[in-house]
Amino acid sequence: MSSSPRLRPFRRLLLALGLAAATLGPGQIATAQTADRGVLRGDTVPAAQPTDALAADLFGVPEEGLALARVEQPPAWRASAGGQPLGLVGSTWELAESLGYSGRPLDVLVAVTPAGVIAGARLMRHNEPVLTLGISDADIATYVDGFAGFDMRQAAAGGNTLAHSDALPDVISRATVTTGVIRDAILRTARILTLAQGVGGGGPVDRVGYAPADWAALVQMGALGHATATMAEAAEAFAASRRPVTPSDRQFLDLWAGVIDPPTIGRNLLGPARFAEAAAALAPDQALLLVATNGLTGHRGTEWRRSGRFERVTVSQAGRSFTPTAEGSARIAGLEAEGAPSFREISLFPIPADPEAGGFDLTQPLDVTVTSTREAADGTEIAFPVTVTTAIPAQFIQAPPAPETPLWVEFWQVKKPQIAVVGAMLLVLALILFGQEWLVRRTRLYPWVRLGYLSVTLVVLGWGLGAQLSVVQVVAFLHALLSGFRWETFLVAPLIFILWSAVALGMLFWGRGVFCGWLCPFGALQELVNAAAVRLGVKQIAVPQALHERLWVIKYSLFVAIVALSFYSMQHALILAEVEPFKTAISMRFLRPWPFVAYALALLTASLFIERFFCRYVCPLGAGLAIPAKLKIFDWLKRRPQCGRECRLCETRCPVGAIDALGRINANECHLCLRCQVIMDDPNTCPVLKRRARGAPTGGQHPSGAHAAPVPPLVPPPVTPGPTVTARSAQPPAFRSTQVHP
Repeated sequence: MSSSPRLRPFRRLLLALGLAAATLGPGQIATAQTADRGVLRGDTVPAAQPTDALAADLFGVPEEGLALARVEQPPAWRASAGGQPLGLVGSTWELAESLGYSGRPLDVLVAVTPAGVIAGARLMRHNEPVLTLGISDADIATYVDGFAGFDMRQAAAGGNTLAHSDALPDVISRATVTTGVIRDAILRTARILTLAQGVGGGGPVDRVGYAPADWAALVQMGALGHATATMAEAAEAFAASRRPVTPSDRQFLDLWAGVIDPPTIGRNLLGPARFAEAAAALAPDQALLLVATNGLTGHRGTEWRRSGRFERVTVSQAGRSFTPTAEGSARIAGLEAEGAPSFREISLFPIPADPEAGGFDLTQPLDVTVTSTREAADGTEIAFPVTVTTAIPAQFIQAPPAPETPLWVEFWQVKKPQIAVVGAMLLVLALILFGQEWLVRRTRLYPWVRLGYLSVTLVVLGWGLGAQLSVVQVVAFLHALLSGFRWETFLVAPLIFILWSAVALGMLFWGRGVFCGWLCPFGALQELVNAAAVRLGVKQIAVPQALHERLWVIKYSLFVAIVALSFYSMQHALILAEVEPFKTAISMRFLRPWPFVAYALALLTASLFIERFFCRYVCPLGAGLAIPAKLKIFDWLKRRPQCGRECRLCETRCPVGAIDALGRINANECHLCLRCQVIMDDPNTCPVLKRRARGAPTGGQHPSGAHAAPVPPLVPPPVTPGPTVTARSAQPPAFRSTQVHP
């Protein structure tokens, strides 16, 4: 089955893309992607690893004596010096899967101390377009270094909203999206490393605050629960056992128990070194339970050596129960707190502390039961449980953290005024395009509307809001589709996301001209510059039609080259994308090194003589938009049977040469400026309407030729500039026909 003529250009471009990529060879592509970190797979994009020197620099300590050890939960590196823990170092790519706006991995090493403070951060890898040639790596490195000293306990108390805190470095002007993504990756990674060290932020217990306290003070604050059972109580419980207990006032079991995660409790009881070691061994969803006993019996027994479970001990809460295991438990010789009694047995048990996963709620009391058993005369087992109720003192319970706000939601909230401005511009544009028949019949109003809207696009949308679309975003979108699409990657730039959504929808109705003709700030700048040149009498250059059509090859070749090169090296593709002067002229307002400024000014100079020179022949974004524009549903630009036969006035006045010698509109090149519609509906300009008004027949060639009637320029009247004439091709290409208007 043959392909549809409408789809053939699309198929040809896809084939060209495939051939361009195939010239690299599969092995070359894989090697290049691995070198460039150009794929989103953990096996081909390894996380950055800290060296001893880098870790020492991040924590601000001498390299001598520093040790790094890999830990699995979470995947990170534990740093220590002189036997004292310094903290954890983690990769944002490994822990938070941080992606830049380019859709490629963005990797920052983050060091967090046991107190939950960011000791330092170091940018290791990026492929951000805003950084390439525009903002230096040194600027971004300085921004990343500014996170040192930020206390994650503040972030825990306020959620991501504190990302705008004065304690954080200011985002780099004109690079808010990229620096916002970096900031979010650092904070999310630091939060994971903070929780892994038992610091508050996701849990209810204060694991940072410390104050010296002796045994009496700890007992008075309720840090440990206490229960006792005498020999008389045991004798009564075991009255039917084969080994009766002699009743007395002596202790059968003296039981103390409590959760010692708060440093004020645990550090005072165990000592700094022992407590740090025990806390570091805990998983993020565990808590540390201390059980100490005296008396005739104890809580450990000997069965655990065989079964691996301390079956005498049971921790329970609200119907949930847990028996500690030998894994992770430790026996302590004695307590360090001043005034603490000596105990026969002291144990540390890790217990589950995540209520959502079936663990215990540390904000509520726990029951710790030690059960002694003896065999009865009839062979059954008699149990004598002793239970102590313990709870973490209220002073160590933190308020629940605010829910984490996704980064893209933050950007949308912060940019509400800018979003409203863009929304209003899109609404006005929709009214213009839906009401084009009303507008084009008003020849005096049309130039003011056209030039006024372009002025707003340039000044407000471009220079004010920096909302200039680019071919880089097209490349990022294509790579996201191939390697793991995530909406969050594109939602972090709300203005760009809204514009792309409007352009995508507009292409279904009108084609690429919605963006190229109305919403492109650089395109608006070219047209305004040309309008000023025409006012000043600058003579326009007519490009022969044959040359005009062949120059289209430049922009389509550039688009294919940028896309194909991005699969080899995104960095090189971004450099080639500098063929767009958008960053220089719009985003950075000409505040760049002189070669970039000179290039942009050269393009604007060309537009003085050839209207929209860059759009016609160089713009790779326009070439890329021409592909999906093939799918547009409606043809709202009208033509007459006489167009191209009796009259070729619209052809000569099209600002981008999108009308062929037969009067047909090439949708690939049309910018939807509506100038041809103004000419067609103006009875004082259109030769066909003028002949009808005189009652003359319209079936033959206009006697005075295509340029007999005066043409209203695209400037407010009464100024009348000279026409721009484009030569015609004898055999124009077969473009899609447009609506015929009688």
